[in-house]
This record gives sequence, C-alpha cells and structure tokens, in this order.
Amino acid sequence: MPAMETAEFETDLSLFKYDDLEQLPPEYRTLSEAERTERIESALRTLGDDVVILGHNYQRREIVEHADFVGDSYQLSKEAAAADAEYVVFGGVTFMAESADIITDPEQTVILPSMEASCPMAGMAEALQVDAAWAELTAETDADVVPVTYMNSYADLKAFCAEQGGLVCTSSNAHDAFEYALDRGDKVLFLPDKHLGENTAHRLGLEDEIAEWDPWDPESADASNVVENDVILWDGYCQVHERFRESHVESVRAEHDDVSVVVHPECRREVVEAADVVGSTATICETVADADPGETWAIGTEIHLANHLGRWHPEVNVVPLCGDACMDCNAMRQIDPNYLAWVLEELVEGRERNVVEVAPEEKELAEVALDRMLEI
Repeated sequence: MPAMETAEFETDLSLFKYDDLEQLPPEYRTLSEAERTERIESALRTLGDDVVILGHNYQRREIVEHADFVGDSYQLSKEAAAADAEYVVFGGVTFMAESADIITDPEQTVILPSMEASCPMAGMAEALQVDAAWAELTAETDADVVPVTYMNSYADLKAFCAEQGGLVCTSSNAHDAFEYALDRGDKVLFLPDKHLGENTAHRLGLEDEIAEWDPWDPESADASNVVENDVILWDGYCQVHERFRESHVESVRAEHDDVSVVVHPECRREVVEAADVVGSTATICETVADADPGETWAIGTEIHLANHLGRWHPEVNVVPLCGDACMDCNAMRQIDPNYLAWVLEELVEGRERNVVEVAPEEKELAEVALDRMLEI
C-alpha cells in the first residue's frame, strides 16, 4: 500500500480499496418488481431488528420504499449509529457507507449493495493526490493552511485533513468550517467541490480571495500564485449539480407563472445567484414541505429527490429544473433494487456481501475530523 508523503498513514486509490466487492449474481438480474418486492419484504421479516436500511434522498423509489430512514448522507449515518441493528444496508455511494462505518459501533457491519456505486466527485480528490498537492502548496508559503473536506469524500481524505489540523463539513455548515479553519490558520484548502467552496466564500465575503488548484493540469498549476489567496479551491465538482445552468432557471421561470427555484449549493455560482432558495437536500425538502398548497417549486438537485418531493407533497406543484437526463446521478442509480434483494437474502443465509470497512487508523483519524465538525 502506498505511503503518504506528508501524512503518517498508508492508503491506496479508491479503485483498489474495495476490489473484493461482488457483482450481482445472474439469477437476480431478471426479477420482476413484484417478485423482487415480495422477496425483499420476506427477507426483512426474517431479519427483523437485525438490519436497518438507509435510503439516500437520491435513491429511486424502489429503494426508499424499503428504507427505515430516508435523508442525506450524514443524517443517515447518525441514524445507523443510533440503531441497534447488527447490519446497516446503505442505499447510497461508497463514501456514505464509509461514513456510516466510521461512526457506528464496531459490532455493526455496513453493507453497500452495489460495488459500482462510487461518487465521481469523491474520486476527484484521492488522498494520495491531495497529499502530493499539499506538499507542493505548503512548500510555497510560511502561512498556515488548514484543509477542509466536504462530507462527499473518502475516509482517507477525511483522515488526511484531521492529521493536517483540518476537519469535515456538510453543505449546511461549510461556512462554519471555513471560519473554523481561518480562525486557526491563515488559509483554507477546500476540497473536493469547488462550487460549494466558491458559494461559501461568497457567503463569507471572501470572493476576492479565491484561487483554484487544478490537480488535473500540473503543467499550468503554479503553487506560488495560488498560495497568495486565502481560499484555495480544489477543482472537483458534482457531475449532477454542475449540469445546471442559469438558462435552466430562466426557462423554468418563463414556463411557469410565480415559480420559485430552490437549488443545492453544489451548483455553479450563477445558478445559485439566480435561485430563490439555496440549501442542502434537507433544506430543499423543508422548503417544499413548508410551501403553501398550489405553490410551484422548481428543484435544482438530483431527479429522484424531485420525484420523491412530488409524491410526498402532491399539494405542491414540484417541477424539475431541467430534464431527467440532466438531473440523474448515475452512481446512485447503481443501487439497483435487485442488489438489495440479493444482499438481504444472503444475510438471511448468514452470508455478508459487499461489506465496507474503513481501516482502523483511517477510521480513528476520520472520526477526529468529524468530531471537529461537531464542535462548530
């Protein structure tokens, strides 16, 4: 396993961390929805309180209808930690399952139904890559740089940030994390989502202090220039939220009278500026839940949450900010309901499939980064 240059633990690229996760057996690939639902419900009756199912807001209906809890990633991990279940089946992506493993009891086992459910944004900031950039950036300045990583990152990057004096944040408390970092240092390195970082800097009046570090183009990167600024943004992004454009906001306003627009802060700056409300998935859900009957809300986040909100609040006219293809997260889509049937039936037979387990040293350090977040 490769050694880190500036950190004291060893890690590997995410591609190789979970190479023991298994694909769906062929006999599960042709299940009808009715047959699959019956088998899932039968397995859940047998397992009882031994299992808890978590469904991220971006999961399809066929997953969330079986979930004990539905919400955003960190909220779901907390629900798992509070549960008394031996098995935690996470309908989400890899970094979410890792977060659940970090904060649940050692006796609890976290299972990710599909080996393919890996967040592209988390993969844009591999800890080994950040470690190399950190060495280059910090060599160019005597100022104290404090790293902050978004929750949407792998456990080893959370651990790296903890070891370098940094912390984790969510989309709801990113501004508090920035202030924490700048109270304890001179500059903040924020990763992996440059759009959330830019929107947070604007919120704090630091828009003139932004510099961007492009890890994908080392020929053009100039660390001596970047460290002149107080806010250094890693060039990563959510492939769903980056697709939204200001023109989508203009189009939905032209198509619907009196429409209000709510978007996620992972969206581009110009989209955030054009929206009426900006916030996390929890904020988006609360906004629609609090809307008066007959109001129209355009949703600027992943399509499945927009669809859920339309079902959950039929008295509100919920419309997507752009089409299904624009808003779909392919990584979340990898949690096919047939995978859920498979891992549950395997648990009934006493076999654990697709277990996600964070290495002990990474887990300990990542928990430090999470604890620092809780301090704010």
